Amino acid sequence: LMQLSAGGHHAAVVTAHGTALVWGKNETGCCGREYPKELAVPVPVKIPSENQSASSPANLPFTDWAIWNNKDGLVAKMSDDVAIQDVACGAEHTILVTRSGRLLVCGSNQRGQLGADVSKVPTATTVVPVHHPSGGRFVSAEAGNAHSLLLDNYGDVWLTSSNGLQLVVKGHSVLAIAAGGDDNSVVIAPASTGGLSLTRQFSVEKEDDGMDIVDSVENLLQEISSNGANKQYACNEIAKRTEELLKYPSVLNSVFLDPRELEYMFDRLSNVGDGEVKQNIASAIERGLKIGLECLRGDDTRLMHPEAVRCLLLYIKFFDVCRDDGIVFDMRGECISLFCDVILSVPFEGHKALHGWALNLYPREIFAKMLVQPLLRALNECLKFSVDENQVSHFQPSRQAVPVIVAVISWLHTIAEESNLASPTDFYSDGVSQISVGALFDDLQRMKRASPRERSKNFHICAYPFLLSPGCKRNLLQMESQIEMYKAMLGDIKFSESQRQITVDPYFHLEIEREHLLKQTLEKIKQTDAKEIRKRLRVSFKGEEGIDAGGVTKEFFQLLSEELFEVNSGLWSTKYGNDVNWFNSDNTWNDNNYELIGLLFGLALYNSVLLDVRFPLAVYRKILGLPLGLEDIIDDDLRKGLQQLLEYEGDDVEQVFCLNFEVTWMELGEEKRLELKPDGANIPVTNENREEYVLRYVRWVLVDSIQPQWDSFEKGVMKVMESSSLDLFLPEELELLVVGSPDLDFEALEVNTKYEGGYDKNSPVIKNFWKFVREAPKDTQVQLLKFATASCKAPIGGLGKMDFMIQRAGPDSAQLPTSHTCFNTLILPDYGDNYEKLADLLGRAIIECEGFGLE
Repeated sequence: LMQLSAGGHHAAVVTAHGTALVWGKNETGCCGREYPKELAVPVPVKIPSENQSASSPANLPFTDWAIWNNKDGLVAKMSDDVAIQDVACGAEHTILVTRSGRLLVCGSNQRGQLGADVSKVPTATTVVPVHHPSGGRFVSAEAGNAHSLLLDNYGDVWLTSSNGLQLVVKGHSVLAIAAGGDDNSVVIAPASTGGLSLTRQFSVEKEDDGMDIVDSVENLLQEISSNGANKQYACNEIAKRTEELLKYPSVLNSVFLDPRELEYMFDRLSNVGDGEVKQNIASAIERGLKIGLECLRGDDTRLMHPEAVRCLLLYIKFFDVCRDDGIVFDMRGECISLFCDVILSVPFEGHKALHGWALNLYPREIFAKMLVQPLLRALNECLKFSVDENQVSHFQPSRQAVPVIVAVISWLHTIAEESNLASPTDFYSDGVSQISVGALFDDLQRMKRASPRERSKNFHICAYPFLLSPGCKRNLLQMESQIEMYKAMLGDIKFSESQRQITVDPYFHLEIEREHLLKQTLEKIKQTDAKEIRKRLRVSFKGEEGIDAGGVTKEFFQLLSEELFEVNSGLWSTKYGNDVNWFNSDNTWNDNNYELIGLLFGLALYNSVLLDVRFPLAVYRKILGLPLGLEDIIDDDLRKGLQQLLEYEGDDVEQVFCLNFEVTWMELGEEKRLELKPDGANIPVTNENREEYVLRYVRWVLVDSIQPQWDSFEKGVMKVMESSSLDLFLPEELELLVVGSPDLDFEALEVNTKYEGGYDKNSPVIKNFWKFVREAPKDTQVQLLKFATASCKAPIGGLGKMDFMIQRAGPDSAQLPTSHTCFNTLILPDYGDNYEKLADLLGRAIIECEGFGLE
């Protein structure tokens, strides 16, 4: 707070950033609003902006603020035409002066105390501007009982009257003005002394302000970096200064208007000195956080205001203290719990302000780094545990803070999603991923069984799936499928009267011929009920001896995909080329095949097998029941055209675009028409209804035009996946689960590979093998991966997360390499250091070999 003024029954204050707050009796509108008639707590005055271009973005909840760009980054401040620098209160009126020199008034004007014509403005219940008669700028204002005194930038003094403003002092060096009761005072410098100024004298010693603290920290950092003679003193002093900075929320607020400045200082602090210095700084941060946050806890009146809550976002960065090298920080989670309690209990007005600050001061390049990563680090620390020799888990004392940390991260996740400020990977928690899949599955099942009321009372980590990595979600889905397979097996137990024994078959068997793969598969699926399909799938190719431990199933789906998702099969639209599988809306005679395709799609998911399908992201969004929008339109030209329609700035949409609420398309060589709404052919698209047109058009393309085909496909998928937890996944993650990743990082695979039979990474043949992989073209690398694993794609997490083994197949020979695709194992004879022989035989094997046999 920079200034305080008291009137008859109301008062006003001005903050360092330029906000004026008023409270008290408001019978005449002297608090800048018509209602209520009395304000019990300080409320910001709404200031009308003179310069609309400088006003804040639409998503800031406090419109007096603006986000300015300077050479160092974003800075939040109030624009000069609304930032208050002086305030004065009379008996029933209030006078405000902005940094740009505007005069703003409100309250009673019965005696002309507002400086406006009484006949035109008897009372102002909102803030209104009063213009300088000579076009100058006002500098300061004073208020008496029912009059006001004003000083302008020329040094002239003006007095309010019932007819407006009157010039009362001109041509003198006015140092100060004052008003009280019915009197006025003006202090004028003698002509001989020239321009002097009054100096305020303080009765108590003035403490260092925030910038003094930051400057001293910077100087101390330089002292430590240069190994000066006062290094030890500097180390102790820097910890003390850091604690002082965090103890006072208002100081933190006033110093760091740009979060990047805080990031720079924090990075400097994090990398200074040895372990002892870092521990001292970490301890100082912990002490300062506790004191500063305690100042804010429960102070609802303070946390209503935009300026007061901004420091909460700044505090987050200080939880990014590195705990490596034995650094101890917030071991019991008291600081992070206190912080989360404060931010979650901020009143509604303050919460809106926090939301605005996060959106506007933290662009995408720093949002995750400044706001998300520090909280994830704190969460990961709280989730750490150790296991003793008796296999008993011991958790951190800070584990109790997990629910409130997750609640704050969830709030940030919502902001990031609505404004694209972070990617999904920015929210994955290593600590959550390290929880055993069994414990996560138990949590998931408890959550699914709980009623909405029970869910609101109990914490479930699976209620926040954005924290779970795709690999973690895949493991949950696999465990869920395994349990469903077990249930399906138990439901098929049979008792043989003749043999007097119980029999059970745990598998759903598919025996087919390679030459008739698709036809026989579809016929078999048609004849099988849903319960049988939910058993574990076991595939065998007629005439081949291989036993399916996973590899045959993988190849089966790989071969099936090539036929099933062939664009020219008639099931898929040919509008989008060979790289997209989208439902053929013209195909109205083949609904059963769409259901079978959906069933096979679900079967692959259920058995954790990758498919070579080229669905657009819109299909995965539809599977998850998510809304679709213009961005999901597959046709680039159509999407761009609709976007241009929405963005067109002219008022002649009807004449320029010549559209109506009707769509046309070709079906079997015949033009078809469909009205998007009743009598749509006669309703033109205009400026007023173009959004409705785009909405209806997008719905027709993505939903209505393919509804029969989609319903059949979805029915097939849900026959297998009906009770699964697919809703844990994002559309992008579900796509990765279904088709795998086309990015093949063979260097990561090399690091992760294990060796058996006498091989190690230094064996000559192994060195030659990886040389062959590195030098091979992309197509050959893909064929090698398919030969060894029966899949052309990398699983979730990439090749570095895939179990892969190279096993020795005896001494040097002319034998071709083979593989156990069930176990991702390459069987490689020891060709020694003969690279040409390895390249020739391995190349022949991966290109020419097909089929399964028994050794």
